[in-house]
Amino acid sequence: MAKIKTSFFCQNCGTQYSKWQGQCNACKEWNTIVEEVIQKEEKTSWKPTSEVKKAPKPLKIAEIDSSQEVRMDTLDGELNRVLGGGIVPGSLILLGGEPGIGKSTLLLQISLKLPYKTLYVSGEESQKQIKMRAERITPEGDNCYILTETKTQNIFRQIEEMEPEIVIIDSIQTLHTDYIESTAGSISQIRECTAELIKFAKETNVPVILIGHITKDGTIAGPKILEHMVDTVLQFEGDRNHVYRILRSLKNRFGSTAELGIYEMLGSGLREVSNPSEILLSHREEELSGTAIASTLEGMRPLMIEIQALVSTAVYGTPQRSTTGYNAKRLNMLLAVLEKRAGFRLGTKDVFLNVTGGISVDDPAIDLAVVAAILSSNEDIPVGKDVCFAGEVGLSGEIRPVNRVEQRIQEAEKLGFATIFVSKYNKISTKFPGIKVVLVSKIEEVVEHLFG
Repeated sequence: MAKIKTSFFCQNCGTQYSKWQGQCNACKEWNTIVEEVIQKEEKTSWKPTSEVKKAPKPLKIAEIDSSQEVRMDTLDGELNRVLGGGIVPGSLILLGGEPGIGKSTLLLQISLKLPYKTLYVSGEESQKQIKMRAERITPEGDNCYILTETKTQNIFRQIEEMEPEIVIIDSIQTLHTDYIESTAGSISQIRECTAELIKFAKETNVPVILIGHITKDGTIAGPKILEHMVDTVLQFEGDRNHVYRILRSLKNRFGSTAELGIYEMLGSGLREVSNPSEILLSHREEELSGTAIASTLEGMRPLMIEIQALVSTAVYGTPQRSTTGYNAKRLNMLLAVLEKRAGFRLGTKDVFLNVTGGISVDDPAIDLAVVAAILSSNEDIPVGKDVCFAGEVGLSGEIRPVNRVEQRIQEAEKLGFATIFVSKYNKISTKFPGIKVVLVSKIEEVVEHLFG
């Protein structure tokens, strides 16, 4: 056995030091450096019986095969959209999220539906526990194999025997390797186990999906280098008090990071929400003041969201400005524009703004709907249920054009809206017979159309 050494690692960024110090020089965090026992040992390949591959030769860029890589269909439309069309063979995907949010349920549900031979490795639950959950989700799943193991050498031995087409690890923090003597979940163990899995994925062209725990700050536990090592980082978000879950891509080497997947948590697993507007719009019988519908975009997907505003007389000397799901500074800017350009006296009133559905939106195209909701609450006149908005408001009170406006209008027409307000400066070439497109250039024109 080689000589056992100790080394010091930063728990935040993974930087290694020869001795302890109070502050990490790399990330500037205090009291994050801890001592770990490491063992320097000659490492073998992930597959001990395999021959050592020849070193790759440099190629001219014109000689490299540029044919499109065939992606593996997950049979899950939301996951396919977020990944950019499916799983790329040989890629490493990291899925993070809060405890109990549904990470294991999502991947088990997908592994049961996959038409590929899948190995689901769990270091947190027994095979019987996983079986109970699988029966609740779907009783079928001929291609899914369950392994409860935490030692990477044993996992690779099973992989060598059954030769799966996809490997799922739940979770990376529970794995440990013989090459490192520190405990599972430590910086060096996570880094070494991930490095072994990356080597396996790239040499065999088998994709690996990892589940990662997150810290109380919302970041994935372990060194930051973990996110640099993998090809794709997915974030599974949601409130445990609500049934809806959002799947976002924080990093994607093979697709866009602007796409969004939405699921509904049910007793039988996660249901794909193909039409997100159904959860973001409230179905009310009577018309209420202070609400307006905005057309926004998340990646390539248009969404119709409901903006709620409440304007009331300030009880105290300083009026309150409170927002949920919207930038508070942008709300203050829009209130200043209404005060200066449109003549509304809102400086002495409390203004509360809410984006329904529990989502946060930073698309400037919802400015016009925010203004309409505020003015509707202030005047106590409801905006029609079949009216929606897509426009950015400038500091001079003009309605600025927004990108991909025709896609927004098409989505509003599909959902049955009768009227949409857009900027006069948007170039619209397509005819929309099912919806009336109102072109406006200033806030005054919008006020005149809505409130007379």
